[in-house]
Amino acid sequence: MAALPPQTVPDMRRATRFSVDFETVCEIHPDREIRVRIANISANGMMLTDPIDMEKGDRVTVRLPVAGRIEAYLVWSHQGRHGFKFERVIREPDFYAMLDMING
Repeated sequence: MAALPPQTVPDMRRATRFSVDFETVCEIHPDREIRVRIANISANGMMLTDPIDMEKGDRVTVRLPVAGRIEAYLVWSHQGRHGFKFERVIREPDFYAMLDMING
């Protein structure tokens, strides 16, 4: 019997993700901030690569150039990586201006 090809799962996310290496601040509670590193970002969300102690559904407010403060919630965590979905989509002109600032 021939081996079956590995199954693939289609990527249902709508926005293109861009690799970045950007350090910023996340507000966890009104009185607690942490420094985080964003590894990739889209108009809809971001992936952090710092160790954080959060549960799926927990919320943060992230500070981004041009876009400002955006609320996001934790969608997944795996091996030190954490995916967040933004509460609002970053408008395209603002998103590309933000990428220009992040990438210098």
